[in-house]
Amino acid sequence: MYNVILLCSDGSGALSHQLVNSVYSSLGGQDLLWLGHNEAVCFNVEKQSNEFSSVWAELQLSKIDMVIRKKENHFKSLLLADMDSTMIEQECIDELADMYGVGSKVKKITTRAMNGELGFQDALNERVALLAQCPNSIIEHVLERRITFRSGGKALVSTMKSNGAYTALVSGGFTAFSTPVSEILGFDEHHANILIEENGIFTGEVADPILGRNEKVNRLNRLVQDRGLSHKDVLAVGDGANDLGMLELAGMGVAMHAKRIVAEKCDIVINHCDLTSLLYLQGYRKEDFVETEINH
Repeated sequence: MYNVILLCSDGSGALSHQLVNSVYSSLGGQDLLWLGHNEAVCFNVEKQSNEFSSVWAELQLSKIDMVIRKKENHFKSLLLADMDSTMIEQECIDELADMYGVGSKVKKITTRAMNGELGFQDALNERVALLAQCPNSIIEHVLERRITFRSGGKALVSTMKSNGAYTALVSGGFTAFSTPVSEILGFDEHHANILIEENGIFTGEVADPILGRNEKVNRLNRLVQDRGLSHKDVLAVGDGANDLGMLELAGMGVAMHAKRIVAEKCDIVINHCDLTSLLYLQGYRKEDFVETEINH
């Protein structure tokens, strides 16, 4: 038995009852259940239909995400989340570099790295070198003026924690950003790279070991072991090539507004909805959400 979930952005009105009934009938659905009014609905199917791809493509035109996966009633016990372009809407190093005046050079390298065209560690070192002589005081300005949170992140973390889950932010970015982001969103712990500085000035170097694809996988494995869990208990979410390892290992790996190379390799792809979609994917209903305000 498989579970099909249809999702749209809150308030968009794209997920009408008429459309849902049409998809439900065309896929031979059973046991229709609304998880959020005009926002999320799920139903069961006996097997994956040959029509799934064409239906998915049609729904994408209406900015509706559709996910089909083996049926399970299992809230996840561990959330492992990427930060840049996942929990927040920007790449911190790009914003930092732009404010310092080397934005175009750094952004080109970032794009190639996230698309898997460059090795993450080499790309990170190359970008950080361009930040040499940048004052660390610029971090505060970037946080205040450039960084915005992806909608639904606070509800995702708070709801999972209120149901006993443990939450970790694992970023290939920098602790200068992951520390405040983690605190604001309520993560239990966070890990990222450390920018080396001397007398308040960045040296253009990053401390070893580099937190990239392998280290994200290592963090997942350590948390699973330490908390007596299995990989099926893990929900991982990310957008870049350096997230693929943990996304493929987790029981539920979600490509969130992801680069093409990531979306093509993940079974669960969210292109249009916010982070509350990860709650719906686990079977939470709208009334289960712990809604909290983000305080900067």
